Amino acid sequence: MKERKVSVIGAGNVGATTAQLLAMGGLCDVVLFDIVDGMPQGKALDISEACPLWNSSATVFGTNDYAAIKGSDIVVVTAGMARKPGMSRDDLLKINAGIVSGAAAEILKHAPDSIVIAVTNPMDVMAHLVLKTTGFKPNRVMGMGGVLDAARFCSFVAAELKVSPEVINSMLMGGHGDQMVPLPRFTTVRGIPVTELLPKEKIDAIVERTRNGGAEIVALLKTGSAYYAPAASIYEMVKSILLDERKVLPVSCCLEGQYGVDHVYAGVPAVLGSGGVEKIIELKLNDDEMSAFMKSVNAVRELVKSIS
Repeated sequence: MKERKVSVIGAGNVGATTAQLLAMGGLCDVVLFDIVDGMPQGKALDISEACPLWNSSATVFGTNDYAAIKGSDIVVVTAGMARKPGMSRDDLLKINAGIVSGAAAEILKHAPDSIVIAVTNPMDVMAHLVLKTTGFKPNRVMGMGGVLDAARFCSFVAAELKVSPEVINSMLMGGHGDQMVPLPRFTTVRGIPVTELLPKEKIDAIVERTRNGGAEIVALLKTGSAYYAPAASIYEMVKSILLDERKVLPVSCCLEGQYGVDHVYAGVPAVLGSGGVEKIIELKLNDDEMSAFMKSVNAVRELVKSIS
C-alpha cells in the first residue's frame, strides 16, 4: 500500500488507460470506479496482474461502490458519454451534466479533502459543475483539456518541422472545444518561437487541426473517441500534483478576476502543485489573442447558463 491514492470515476477507455498509466508509474494506489457491475473489477485485475512486469508496487482496486474513494488525494472524473461522429462536445452537455453532478455529490461525501480533475466533456462546464456541487475551493477543482490540446499542437508542429516533440513547448488558452485559443507566439522549439520557423498559413492550418483534433479521431474511429492522449494528459497533471512538481501547464481553472474574468472556467497557464492550482499566470495578450480568449470564455459562460 502506498501513502498516495488516486480514484478514477469511470472505467471506460479514458479512465482505464489513466489507471494503467498511474499503476505503471507507481505513483499511487488506484481506485477504478464504474456503475457497470464487473467492468472496473475486471480492468483493475488485469492492470494489477501487469504491475509485476512494470516493477510497480501500486495496488489497483475496481469497485461499484463510491465509498471506496475515501481518503483519495485526487479524484479524476472521466464518467460520461463519449462523442460519436457528428457530435460536438456541447451536444453531450445535458447528458453528462447529470452524470457528473451525481459523481461530484459522492466525492463531497466520501473524499471531501481531495483535489478533483474534471475530464468529462464539455470539460470546462463540467469543472464548473463539480465546483458548484462540492463547494470546494477553486484551487482544488480543475479541468484537463488544455494539456491535451497543447500536446496535440506540439505533435502537429513536430510533424511539420520534422523534429522531436520533446523540444517543443506549447501554450493554449480558452475553453476546451472548437473555440480554444492556440498561441503560436508562446509556442517555441528549443526557445525559438514557432512563428520564426513556419509561415503563417502553415501555422493557421496547424491551429485549425488542433481545434478539430478530437473530432478528427472520432471520425476515424467511428465508434469511439480519443483516450491515449487524454489519459497521458491526466497523468501529467496528477504527477505534478502528487509530487509537488509545480509544473506550468495549460489548465482549465476557475478565474477570479484574472484576465478580467470572474467565476468562469477557462484554460490558462497555471502552476500545479500539492495544493492543486497554486498560481494562475497572466500572460500579456495582444488584442487579437484577448478577443479570441474572451469569445471562448463567453461560449463557456453561455453553456453554464444553459444548465443552471
